[in-house]
Amino acid sequence: MQTFLGEYEVAIDSKGRFMLPAAFRKQLAEGSGDRFVINRGFEPCLVLYTMDVWERLSARMNKLNDFNPKERAFKRIFLNGAGIVELDSAGRILINSGLKEYAGLDKNLVLSAQGNKLEIWDKKSYQDYMKQHLGNLSMLAEEVGGSELFNPFAD
Repeated sequence: MQTFLGEYEVAIDSKGRFMLPAAFRKQLAEGSGDRFVINRGFEPCLVLYTMDVWERLSARMNKLNDFNPKERAFKRIFLNGAGIVELDSAGRILINSGLKEYAGLDKNLVLSAQGNKLEIWDKKSYQDYMKQHLGNLSMLAEEVGGSELFNPFAD
C-alpha cells in the first residue's frame, strides 16, 4: 500500500500548475504511473490520490446506499470536483480554477503527506490550521486511538 512521508513547500504558477516534489515522486509505488485524482478535502485544502488508492476509495463509495439521503448527499458533495490529473513532462500538476478557489490557493502551497494521499494547502491556511490544532495533539491522539495507535506491536 502506498504511504507518503514529508511536507514540502512549492509555488503555483499563473496557469495553476505546481511541481510535485522529487521526494514525493520517489515515494510513488512502482507502476503507479503519472496519473492521480485530485479532490476537495474536508478542510479548505485539496487531496491528491494515486489512482490505485482512488480506485479502492471509489469502490467503497459505490457501496453507499443511494436510497439513503445522507449517503447520497455525501457522495454528491464528496465527488463533486474530483478529476484525473497527470504529471506533465516537467513533473507539474494542473489544478483547475474551481478547486483552487475552494482551497483558497494563492502563490505558495504546502504539500503534506497524509499516509496514502497528499494534502495541498495554501501556505498561510496550513500554518494557521497547524497553529490552531498543534496544541491539541496529545488530546487528539488519545481520542483517536490512545496508546494502541502508537504501539507498533499492537494488533
